[in-house]
Amino acid sequence: MIETCKANKIDAYKYLIYLFEHLPTLPLIHDPKLIDGYLPWSADIQNNCK
Repeated sequence: MIETCKANKIDAYKYLIYLFEHLPTLPLIHDPKLIDGYLPWSADIQNNCK
């Protein structure tokens, strides 16, 4: 995961904090495709974790 952050030029610490804050409240069991927005190359992650 950290290497993927490096490859996408995002701060791994910021990314992990972002995930820990947002993923627990997502209804992933009902809509697994929501996880796509939290991958290191997604636009939202790129904007919030650089």
